[in-house]
Amino acid sequence: MVRTVNDAYLDLRNELRMAGVAGFQVEAQELVCYALNIPREEFYSKRTNLVFERDEMRIERLLNQRLSGMPVQYITGHWEFYSLDFEVSRDTLIPRADTETLVDAAIDELQSRSRGRLLDLCTGSGCVGISVLKNLDSGITGVLADKSSAAMHIARKNIMRHYLTSRAYPVCIDALQPAPDNIGKFNFITCNPPYIPTEEIETLDREVRQEPRMALDGGADGLDFYRVIPKTFRSALAPGGTLAFEVGLGQCYRVMDILEREGYINIRTKNDLVGIERVVMGSVPSESD
Repeated sequence: MVRTVNDAYLDLRNELRMAGVAGFQVEAQELVCYALNIPREEFYSKRTNLVFERDEMRIERLLNQRLSGMPVQYITGHWEFYSLDFEVSRDTLIPRADTETLVDAAIDELQSRSRGRLLDLCTGSGCVGISVLKNLDSGITGVLADKSSAAMHIARKNIMRHYLTSRAYPVCIDALQPAPDNIGKFNFITCNPPYIPTEEIETLDREVRQEPRMALDGGADGLDFYRVIPKTFRSALAPGGTLAFEVGLGQCYRVMDILEREGYINIRTKNDLVGIERVVMGSVPSESD
């Protein structure tokens, strides 16, 4: 029986749908393109291409990996975020659309500047810091920081992938420790910290539990990083600089209270595309305040 790329896609899509995979259409396309080495943008133009036995076997192996609970992002080793393609691994959190709100907040704040500095704490794959820099003038530079050396290896590769080696600098920094004196001052700090309460991690979807626990576990109430960073990284903010956090559902007002107690001003939020208060920001006084 002669089979085409489209036949393989439709069968895979049905298998994923029957298994209850929410994004079965997108994931089926991703897996077929990965198995057949087809660029994503060429999928529709190559749907009538023939699929051979060795291709079918590869697709079957990938399907079995996915049905075992491995996220498609870790199978293919990449994922799209903010219309950019990023390498990911099991050492990094999977980029999610919700986090694009944090990128928007930084771009809104920095786009009027011709020069400035960004610090992206808990950078993981580097998707936040890189996406911000790719959408700003070349005079804006950034430091991408994470405690995990394995995650920093992926961030370095993504910096090179997006031609930002002259503007983005990867540094191993533990966000729960005081800001190193030698990193200088920043106009904007982004941070998507671990914010899942420890006891809730085992209740998450099995795909989410495949992600590095270090990138998920925010302590007993999920707020460990929010308590520490505003205090210890305030010294890394230039006068008038802003600290922006991604927050989990229901954490917004508690994080706002923390920023207020630490002396931040102009505390505000930014909603994601479904109206959830996804980002909390606060600034330090400028020299004129």
